[in-house]
Amino acid sequence: MTTDTQLKLYRKRYIPSECIPLNSDVIVEQNDEFILTTWKTINPKTTFDHGSSCYMLKEGLKVSKFYRPDGNLLYWYCDIVNFEYDETQNSLTVVDLLADVVIYPDGRVKVMDLDELAEALERGLITQKQLTAALRQLNYLLTMLDRDKFDRLQAILNDRGL
Repeated sequence: MTTDTQLKLYRKRYIPSECIPLNSDVIVEQNDEFILTTWKTINPKTTFDHGSSCYMLKEGLKVSKFYRPDGNLLYWYCDIVNFEYDETQNSLTVVDLLADVVIYPDGRVKVMDLDELAEALERGLITQKQLTAALRQLNYLLTMLDRDKFDRLQAILNDRGL
């Protein structure tokens, strides 16, 4: 990725179908391993209104911290994603592969949206290859959690005070 011009970020979803520019996200740091951003919610929520994200380019993960309006951590939210880089536009489209994992401050873990992943395959919205990648990436994340190694993924944001 070129660093002489500002990288443009996009979020693409299959359910619901949308691709939107993340114009208000602030890129704090980027390299070949990850991109760090801070952001405010696109659609205002009562439970959270801002956060920070680490796009883990090699792992196919977006690890985010969601903050309450008072600045306290609500939870960690992990999206299973793939990345599509367009060199001519210097843009990165983050494609949501639907499976998500939420980690609460008390340690509870919730796996979400596997039904949407199945629906996306049935409706031909994703390929078999994307489904396989999503399951492998989800397994990687759950294994990190199971082995008490999620702190390695958290460290990139935490070490920078995000």
